Amino acid sequence: MLGYGYCCIKLDKKPLSKLICTSLSMKKLILFVFTFLAFSTILPLYAQEAAIKEGESLNLDRCIEIALKIHPTIEGSLYAIKAREAQLGQARANYFPKLDTSAGYLRNFEINNTLDPYSVLVMEQYNNSTANATLYQRIYDFGRTPTNVDIKKLNLDSSRFDFSSNATVVTNNVKNSYYGVLKTQRARNVTIETVNQFKQHLDQAKAMFYAGTKPKYDVIKADVDLSNAQLNLISAENDLKIAWVTLNNAMGIDSVAEYKIEDNLAFAKYELTMEDALQKAYQNRPDLKSLVAQQESAQKSVELAKKEYYPLLTGNAQYNAGGSQYPLGQGWQAGVNMSVNIFDGFSTTNKVAEAMANKRIIDAKINAMKLQIMLDVKQAFLNLIKAVETISATEVQVMQATETLELANLRYTSGLADPLEVTDATVSYSNARLSNISALYDYKVSQANLEKAMGNK
Repeated sequence: MLGYGYCCIKLDKKPLSKLICTSLSMKKLILFVFTFLAFSTILPLYAQEAAIKEGESLNLDRCIEIALKIHPTIEGSLYAIKAREAQLGQARANYFPKLDTSAGYLRNFEINNTLDPYSVLVMEQYNNSTANATLYQRIYDFGRTPTNVDIKKLNLDSSRFDFSSNATVVTNNVKNSYYGVLKTQRARNVTIETVNQFKQHLDQAKAMFYAGTKPKYDVIKADVDLSNAQLNLISAENDLKIAWVTLNNAMGIDSVAEYKIEDNLAFAKYELTMEDALQKAYQNRPDLKSLVAQQESAQKSVELAKKEYYPLLTGNAQYNAGGSQYPLGQGWQAGVNMSVNIFDGFSTTNKVAEAMANKRIIDAKINAMKLQIMLDVKQAFLNLIKAVETISATEVQVMQATETLELANLRYTSGLADPLEVTDATVSYSNARLSNISALYDYKVSQANLEKAMGNK
């Protein structure tokens, strides 16, 4: 410390003030850096949360819009397209000339030159400067460049279809999650209604017990039924929270804002035959279109590999300057070059075989995709029909369970029924309501899955 202070006195008349200023400047710099890092971390999260405002009411279309705007899968697909666009630009580069320049300076140092006339190594001391510019142009390559450009175009088309396919998957996930929230909301409401019914029944049993018309068993039974219903309500509330998290995840957000969604869990008949659905799927599925584009690209790759058998004609021109003193000597040269693949150890032959095998792989993938499309459409269509029939059956069950519950309550009030009859009627009513909600949910999900199977968003 003493030595450091002595150096400061020697170098500056006011070392202490400079040290203080430097310390304050460093503190400001550190504070600025930490503030910048904090804001750079918080701002993206704030921007993400701002996608949904507090208390906002969203419909299904708005949720899908948010997902298609900020979901990481969509973002990754867009960058994949940009990468393929760059690859296309690289392939087109062979249409244009290439210009290279170089310059150099060399200095030779003589250490001991014996001037031996028989020595092949004579070291002399001199300078050498060089500079040149070379212009290179591919004149004719027997279709290599156009074929490569076509391949990159088809790969770009494949990436665009992959983007559409990912958008379809993201949309379907949002729909399923959206309907999942509506289902769990309605189920939670039914559970709340059941709890209230058991509360009323408990109050009624207590009143009748105090009046001497019902035994203590009725009160205990009603209390147990209420406790079970409250346990079911806890599970229903937790299921609803999970459903909200699932919906946020499907939209690609991590929002803490509380918002509402419009309830569209209503039956609306979907008019479509299975044959029409299959036809639309084969025409519209973006993942199938992507494979078709890959198939065409693979065929072009076979053609490109075969073009290695043909010669390559190029032209070049070069301007040179060099010498040991200035001004440098200058000159230029130009010429045409043709290269022919005579024998390359069967490399080209194996490239052709590889390209043909890759094409066969894509052919097999297309056949497998068509089978998968048929399975997706038929499963979704049959599930849709099942859901329609289930909705009709559960509506009847709800009506019957409602009447049974009303009769059981009247019979219990009149002293003609025991508490078990009321419990059974209440549980049957709750189950009928839940079954109807599940049937509506299954119908909406099946409809969404059918649209996904047909390639619709």
